[in-house]
Amino acid sequence: MNEMRAIVLRLHGGEAEITPVGGNGCGHCASGKGCGSGKLSQLFCSSKPRSFKVSNAISAKVGDEVNVGLPDGVLLRNSMLMYVLPLAFMLGASLLASGVYEEAHDAAALLGAAMGLVVGFFVVRQITRRSGMQAVVRSVVKAAGS
Repeated sequence: MNEMRAIVLRLHGGEAEITPVGGNGCGHCASGKGCGSGKLSQLFCSSKPRSFKVSNAISAKVGDEVNVGLPDGVLLRNSMLMYVLPLAFMLGASLLASGVYEEAHDAAALLGAAMGLVVGFFVVRQITRRSGMQAVVRSVVKAAGS
């Protein structure tokens, strides 16, 4: 199980909105002796704090520092879905549109590809929401106010 620490920002019924604790990378970036992946993520990723909704099975409270776990295989499965499925929809829709509209072959392929990609991302979103395989608050590390 992949785990990380986070702070609970808000509660939404049986879910908690969390933000990760700590920076990117292994912590050696500040010393200058690390691999530099933290610098790379600073370059390409937003510096704005990110938040995620996770299942709050242990009823953590706002302000608690918690351990959040992601079951094994979920990250790989969802990554494959996120990359492969939209591309398959894009390719399929592009081929279908270019075959149906032969007089405007290139324009139809381009429009079909764009529509297929959007539909593919929508399908992935629906699949991941319904799968029930999401991150879960596993334990409270430090209660709010303590």
